[in-house]
Amino acid sequence: MNFKISSEMFEKFPDLQIGLVVVKGINNEGESKEVLELIHNKELEIKANFDKSKLSEEEKISVWRKAYSSFGAKPKKYKCSVENLYRMILDDISLKSINKIVDIYNFVSIKHCVPVGGDDIDKVSGDITLGIASGSEKFVELGSDEVKSPKEGEVIYSDDQEVLCRRWNWRECNKSKMTPETKNVALVIEGLGVDVSEIAEELKELVLKYCGGEATISILDKDNSEVGL
Repeated sequence: MNFKISSEMFEKFPDLQIGLVVVKGINNEGESKEVLELIHNKELEIKANFDKSKLSEEEKISVWRKAYSSFGAKPKKYKCSVENLYRMILDDISLKSINKIVDIYNFVSIKHCVPVGGDDIDKVSGDITLGIASGSEKFVELGSDEVKSPKEGEVIYSDDQEVLCRRWNWRECNKSKMTPETKNVALVIEGLGVDVSEIAEELKELVLKYCGGEATISILDKDNSEVGL
């Protein structure tokens, strides 16, 4: 099983960098009050320092809006994962605890204003690929049973059977979602013109502290586009 980025991605996004944190043998049961406190404090900081009406002008947000526009996703309708989190917070909607691993990566996402996501790799079929959709792939959205397909040219994560995430980091699938029973995960930090190596190290340390397990970090870019999981 490998994680890979297609060559077409670097043609469109030459400064793309992915921080891949693979953690095996985690304990994802229960919740961490410490992690929830970290999220709460960061929410207060965001509300004190960001204006919702000007959020789209923030550099770390606007770069993703431009990326979405480049593959035909209107950013007013489809927002990257971290912009969606910020808008919830600025609407006074506190981030709901999902489970420890998701809470941790949501905290890292809002702390650094970068998209962060992941998959339960025991539920993935074959390789995970970040690439461009043909439009024929199948996708079942988180919380749904309906089978849909991405648009041709859309940026997607996929395994050998179906789409794991549509519109890059907009909507995750049902199949590989992380649950309290999850033991092995692949977490991704997505950077456009951003060095994500230190963020990946921070994410790794937080997961090891609160979930245990054994972790490895890989930084993928145009010169290193594939790694084993």
